[in-house]
Amino acid sequence: MFFKSNQSIDYIVVGLGNPGSKYQNTRHNIGFEALDYIAEKNNVSVTKSKFSALYGVLETDGKKIMILKPQTFMNLSGEAVVQAAKFYKVPTENIIVIFDDISLDVGKMRIRQKGSAGGHNGIKSIIAHIGQDFPRIKIGVGQKPHPDYDLADWVLGKFTDTDKKILSERFEDVHKAVKLMADGDFQKAMNLYNK
Repeated sequence: MFFKSNQSIDYIVVGLGNPGSKYQNTRHNIGFEALDYIAEKNNVSVTKSKFSALYGVLETDGKKIMILKPQTFMNLSGEAVVQAAKFYKVPTENIIVIFDDISLDVGKMRIRQKGSAGGHNGIKSIIAHIGQDFPRIKIGVGQKPHPDYDLADWVLGKFTDTDKKILSERFEDVHKAVKLMADGDFQKAMNLYNK
């Protein structure tokens, strides 16, 4: 069942990744994994299909938050985001995007209020559709082992067991950061988690 368009959504939290079992547990899909964790913590299933995405809705502190997993493949993520944002008239500053960052060590977090794509194709696509004034949570997935290593091979590579453990422990921080950001405590989220 789809929403009636008069139902309000206060925030959209987008996790970036690629659909399909082939891409599960890859570095590029850390946004999907973080979103799955948030959904599980809030007893929400992300199985409804609309906006070229899978989604679910949770309520926290009186706010309705849509959690959205674009199914367009990474490079077209913006298509799903703009559809949902327009439908619910969600302003850009209320769209939080969670994604992988290859310049950060595994498990490091960086929260930013806005910014450039930094070479990330999913973010590039979102900026092309809604501009760059959306908050984001970057999750470090580690740097390429050497400069000549193919970037696509790196981001589509799988995590080691050690990395998986570090990341699974970090997802609770991502969850808490999203709650703070949705409460308007942006500065507090940055102070706590930009370490």
